[in-house]
Amino acid sequence: MRRMNTTPSKTTTPSTTTPPAGTTDPAEGSADAVTEEATAQDSLVKDPATDSSAKDPAPKDTTGTPSDAADSGTAPDDLAGQSDDDDDDDALEPDPFDEARHGVGAGAAAVVSAALGVVALTGAWTGRVAAERETLIGQIQTSGGGSAAQQISEIYGDAWHTTALVNGVFAVLALLVGVFVLVRPAFGAPSERPQPTWVRAVALAGVALGVLGVLISAGMYFDLFVSLPTAGVPAGG
Repeated sequence: MRRMNTTPSKTTTPSTTTPPAGTTDPAEGSADAVTEEATAQDSLVKDPATDSSAKDPAPKDTTGTPSDAADSGTAPDDLAGQSDDDDDDDALEPDPFDEARHGVGAGAAAVVSAALGVVALTGAWTGRVAAERETLIGQIQTSGGGSAAQQISEIYGDAWHTTALVNGVFAVLALLVGVFVLVRPAFGAPSERPQPTWVRAVALAGVALGVLGVLISAGMYFDLFVSLPTAGVPAGG
């Protein structure tokens, strides 16, 4: 007959003892790993900026510091100011070509005035030609006979007066051109630079020579300086 064991059997319970130091419970380690992974995913979803900073812990400073921005902002202004200063300096400096062209016409007119005044005083070939023509005309007119006074007047007097008239025309031209050069700056568009000194000096010389030539020519024409010769009365006539 078989005997039954009436002693209760020993049951085994899970070990609740603390694992030794330095070891990790596998179940607890897997739970912590799952928790950390979920936290990392939540942080990626909630804070994209944090993710980008995590991937690139040392991003490059693309905006620069405030001082760099201020320097970059003032640099074009400084360059613009320097360019403006250069333009002002160029504008203040006289252009040699403009200086050379300035007063050319007035200077030429002044020289012409002085030359005409000299011609009026010394005589020109036109005056000699006109005088010779008058002499020839007088000879033709008196070839058929005439008194001595008539011959003097037609041959010598007309040639003398013609020379004085031609010289007087040159003197008047010199006077008019010189006066025009002197009064030209007072009319028309005002000039930024005054008339050169040498232009005014030469124009004044032309005016003086013109006035002197007019006076001399007038005296010659009206026989104020030297009268025409007269024929003597024959003795016993």
